[in-house]
Amino acid sequence: MKTLVEYLTESKRTYDYRIKIAGDMPDGFMKAFKEKLEQFDVISMSDSKKTPVQKNLPDFPKFPNESMTFCDVTFNYPATPPQITQIAQLLGLDPNRIIMVDKKYDDSVKQEIDKQNTENKKVLTDTDYPAPDKQQRDLKKEYAADPKEHAVVKNADKSSFTVAGGKTPRAVTTDDFPTNNKSPIGGKNKKPTVHSAAR
Repeated sequence: MKTLVEYLTESKRTYDYRIKIAGDMPDGFMKAFKEKLEQFDVISMSDSKKTPVQKNLPDFPKFPNESMTFCDVTFNYPATPPQITQIAQLLGLDPNRIIMVDKKYDDSVKQEIDKQNTENKKVLTDTDYPAPDKQQRDLKKEYAADPKEHAVVKNADKSSFTVAGGKTPRAVTTDDFPTNNKSPIGGKNKKPTVHSAAR
């Protein structure tokens, strides 16, 4: 039968995070930051790694043309992103320049991006298109020429034809009906005479 200590040891859970910081950090920031993280009972913390300057940092879209520093840390106690942000802010870092994510999640996202890039690269490089035929070559020459000389613009494909049975007579419209030239208020209807009132 297992002892209480063995049960507690087996059920013990750790918390793995990845902390990312965009751009440069204040002097002595990393040392002080690691000391502050001890409140979560740090089991292990990797050395900080710095990426080259990148045009776009996926985790920091508001900070283009920056490098990124990151490290992996394992705690005995859980931490929340707002707690980590607050610690960094108290040490003089812009709170918008630091994030903390679950390490397993971040690794899975990176693997998925790498997989997509590999698959897309194969699609672009391995595609073998057939050689253009005569019609495609002729069309290419036509569209590369002066636009005014295109067959469509010159209406070269226009065809003239005669309908069997001759031409259809023009339809009669209301414009063809005879009109009455008399005024609607003329003729028997006369405008009444208006007399001015006597004073």
